[in-house]
Amino acid sequence: MNYKDILLIILGIILIKFILMAIIFYQDIRAAQKRDPAAKSFIEVMLLYPGLHALIFYRIAHIFYSLHLFFLARYISQVARFFTGIEIHPGARIGKRFFIDHGFGVVVGETAIIGDDVLLYQGATLGGTGVVKGKRHPTVGNNVVVGAGAKVLGNIIIGDNTYIGANAVVIKDVPANSTVVGVPGRITKQDGKKIDVDLDHVHVLDPLMQSIEELEVRIKNLEKK
Repeated sequence: MNYKDILLIILGIILIKFILMAIIFYQDIRAAQKRDPAAKSFIEVMLLYPGLHALIFYRIAHIFYSLHLFFLARYISQVARFFTGIEIHPGARIGKRFFIDHGFGVVVGETAIIGDDVLLYQGATLGGTGVVKGKRHPTVGNNVVVGAGAKVLGNIIIGDNTYIGANAVVIKDVPANSTVVGVPGRITKQDGKKIDVDLDHVHVLDPLMQSIEELEVRIKNLEKK
């Protein structure tokens, strides 16, 4: 066997790997294309998106974690963290069409549960509080968006179709169809309607600022009298 045969074998293995990856993670890749306007092609997402790579590492690590091979599972997750800057604990449970945009600094804790069609932006944390064992990380519903730098902490429930604004700190349960902003997180109901996943961070309603603006208007009206 000469070097050309070895090279062909290696190329064949790589090709098979990419084909399997495209088949197994088809829904996740399509979700990235749908939610990221910068995604130009299927192959670009598959090869160049760290959020997808971190998810692939997680899926593999989660299998070993389920088999109680905890050290190997953690080792794989730390390799993923080194290469992608994203740390997903292998014990977490993640649904379908999960997408991490940009991704650097994202942390998902061991007992976190994530539903389908969830989007996390860079720097988002689904973390725990204290050192108690058992369920200590958030449960995130379906079609939830967690903005850049947002922190969702503790054994709380985030309802379906919820939008958590950038840099918000959420430490209490959030009902479905809500927007959460500020530190600590404050809830804004949006008429019970589904939150659009395309909603950008700068157009999130802030109930505290709304109250302040209303007070300013009232003060100006009083001054005119």
